[in-house]
Amino acid sequence: MKKIIALLLLALAVVSCQKKEEPAPQSQFPAGPVQSGPLQNETVMLKDVLKNDPKNLGAWIKLGNTLMDAGRFGEAVDAYQKALALDPKNVDVRVDMGTCYKNSGRPDMAVKEYRKAIELDPRHLNAHRNLGVVLANELKDKAGAVKEFEKYLELAPNAPDAATIRSIIQQLKAGK
Repeated sequence: MKKIIALLLLALAVVSCQKKEEPAPQSQFPAGPVQSGPLQNETVMLKDVLKNDPKNLGAWIKLGNTLMDAGRFGEAVDAYQKALALDPKNVDVRVDMGTCYKNSGRPDMAVKEYRKAIELDPRHLNAHRNLGVVLANELKDKAGAVKEFEKYLELAPNAPDAATIRSIIQQLKAGK
């Protein structure tokens, strides 16, 4: 039964790690998606943009997202930290950075970022769901996980993954 919970939570973590839409670029960062091609080309282009315009919030976010999608979580955290230095209240960046911390084996930092995101936006669905995943899987805090999953369902009772979340809550409450 523990394997089932772990698989369900893993599936949730993967689903929550989807690409995000960034806010409109704030300077010379090109509009629209980055040119298709290998990750190296994208990161080189973004780093060139940032060399010339280090306060380009859109480029920092895009670099973080690109690195996260490539599984380069430590580098993504660095990019997200630069974005947060420019916009400390960017909840989506905090949630993505939390996911990078989780995926790089730092669940304590993930929890910290998810809680900051919830403090800034108590209705942020991914922050609640992702916090529940980390509390359940990495930190083995079943009660805390149930609380976050229940808040998620309170905010989005008809979410596409609502049935899965309800099942996870039942299993956590049953001590499995």
